[in-house]
Amino acid sequence: MKILITGKNGQLGKSIHKVFTRKKLPYEFVFVGRKELDLSNIDSIKGFFNQNIFDIVINCAAYTDVDNAEDEYELANIVNNLAVEQIAEIAKKQHFKLIHISTDYVFDGEANEPYTEKDITNPINAYGRSKLAGELAIKNSLPNNAMIIRTCGLYSEFSNNFVDTILKLGKLKNELDVVFDQIVSPTYASDLAEAILTIIKSKKFNIDNQRTQIYHYCANNEVSWYDFANEVFKLSNISVKINPIELKEYPTLVKKPKYSVLNTYKTVQSFNVKTFGWKASLKFFLLKGPKYS
Repeated sequence: MKILITGKNGQLGKSIHKVFTRKKLPYEFVFVGRKELDLSNIDSIKGFFNQNIFDIVINCAAYTDVDNAEDEYELANIVNNLAVEQIAEIAKKQHFKLIHISTDYVFDGEANEPYTEKDITNPINAYGRSKLAGELAIKNSLPNNAMIIRTCGLYSEFSNNFVDTILKLGKLKNELDVVFDQIVSPTYASDLAEAILTIIKSKKFNIDNQRTQIYHYCANNEVSWYDFANEVFKLSNISVKINPIELKEYPTLVKKPKYSVLNTYKTVQSFNVKTFGWKASLKFFLLKGPKYS
């Protein structure tokens, strides 16, 4: 079985490479980045797949700059929507299964309990709108043999993310402002990579012509970015004064959901994947100690 993973230079792509290649698996993995497959160039996508045949495609590639997406919506829409539509159409013709990674930003953040896959979407920024458009493109172009996995607050040892940024700032400053009223489920990218591997190996995933569905995966439990930052510094033995601020005080013109927590029940029940508490995964990530669910 030949599996393509796009977005090899992003933190999820790198995490999948780390998780998949350290195990002896009966699969051939092909990892590509923008150099090999540029999703901003729609015409090149068809040419790439004409020259390469796969059984499964895991699309981790995306335009993820939430702030700049407002001014670069055309580019965000090409990568997160039009390119995804093209891949879905090719999947239907070439009969490969598609796993597409999406985001909690398809919701408006007005909920007070974890979002399920059935909840109404209502993105409040350009990034969220482009990602939702990509989801709809898959549903319309590929009604079977695809799955969309929404996740939130990814962090890892790779690329820029909240943990990486906050640790760098903590070494440079004695005092930081962090939002206390934005609630999230920060997710260790390697946990998501392990979940994707479990899904690929499952009998359910390998049944042909199943209806395209959406699944959620993130850490268990919820936390504010303020409390999460405090835990990062506590585990890292870094002494920094953190001032809690409201989301509306944060210096950005882009609206962001105040509540970004996903309900993972459907995913766990369907594929028996493991989920972990955000604190356990953060401790494992920073200290490489034992992890408990």
